[in-house]
Amino acid sequence: MLSSLRSSVLTLGLALFALPAHAFDTQARAAYVMDQTTGTVLLSKEADQPLPPASMSKLMTLYVAFEALRDGRLTLDETLPVSEHAMSYGGSTMFLNTQDRVRVEDLLRGIIVLSGNDACVVLAEALSPDGTEAGFARYMTQRAQQIGMDNSNFANSNGWPAAGHMMSVHDLAVLANRLITDFPEYYPLFAEEEFEFDGRAPSNKRNRNPLLKLGIGADGLKTGHTQEAGYGLVGSAKQGDRRVIFVLSGLDSTARRAEEAEAVVNWSFRNFVERTVANPDTPLAEAQVWMGANKTVGLVPEEDLSLLFPVLGDSNVEAEVVYEGPVNAPITKGQQLAELVIKPEGLPEIRRPLVAAQDVPTGGFMVRMMTVGGIVLTDVIGNPLDAL
Repeated sequence: MLSSLRSSVLTLGLALFALPAHAFDTQARAAYVMDQTTGTVLLSKEADQPLPPASMSKLMTLYVAFEALRDGRLTLDETLPVSEHAMSYGGSTMFLNTQDRVRVEDLLRGIIVLSGNDACVVLAEALSPDGTEAGFARYMTQRAQQIGMDNSNFANSNGWPAAGHMMSVHDLAVLANRLITDFPEYYPLFAEEEFEFDGRAPSNKRNRNPLLKLGIGADGLKTGHTQEAGYGLVGSAKQGDRRVIFVLSGLDSTARRAEEAEAVVNWSFRNFVERTVANPDTPLAEAQVWMGANKTVGLVPEEDLSLLFPVLGDSNVEAEVVYEGPVNAPITKGQQLAELVIKPEGLPEIRRPLVAAQDVPTGGFMVRMMTVGGIVLTDVIGNPLDAL
């Protein structure tokens, strides 16, 4: 059978931009910015490099806790005991002690708003397969891998500095997206600016997210800081129908974190516009078909394909349709056959699947005989196109 990697290059007839996008000039050690609405990556800097995440890794503890609430393994009104191990953590805490039994809802707010190291451990020990924080960390790592976080490894539940406790900014963006989409009922907790637990920590009652009060649509998610990790933020903001998710890591001060986070949000919303570049009704290309009733099949996106592009400009976008072919018949409408690779200048490469625009049944006897005859003839006389 004939099989080779074939690619077709086409230019989309869309007036989108003439000038390349200017990448955001961040001082962060690593950064990742994604438009959640279209899935367009706007910025990627050292995005897959595992780095110490500090308290930003608390988002994984929260994700596991939200899953437990959804599955009925926890309830918001349930109270949990505080162990000596949980109480032993310093840094940012809820000032819990072993005499306490704390509501799950208060623990969640204590983690999100107060960044409570002790609150994380209370939930971790309650949900751990073996009742220990270490066992919970191993479970966190396994669960992270299952949801596509390939560069994350957890040694504890709260991001306290520990050997091997690492996450990439890309993984943190994946996690933020999952928190927003999988648990919309709990996501509003991330926008809470203040939480005062039992009057114990008057100096630690305000959310450290510097964007929440700025009126730019920011509504989450988590800051982080240790000496090794620097200052970081997993953030999200929504303006109109668009939502942006971003991660900054390794900044040198709280002031720099606040400045860069606000600048990223403004840059993301002001400098890009959404455009529909393809739809299921118009094939972008055709793939050759092997032993089919038709010689080719149209390639279309599964749904309207909208992407973000810089607002200025008036030229075309080059895209490449890549498929391995010829494609074996029979083919079913909607079957994934190819990939559209869009390379907007100044932005990361964009890849989207393309599917068959229609059914192509297997050809009849004459089609099969003619195909085989063509192969034999080519073997005997060679491909005349080779001489051109």
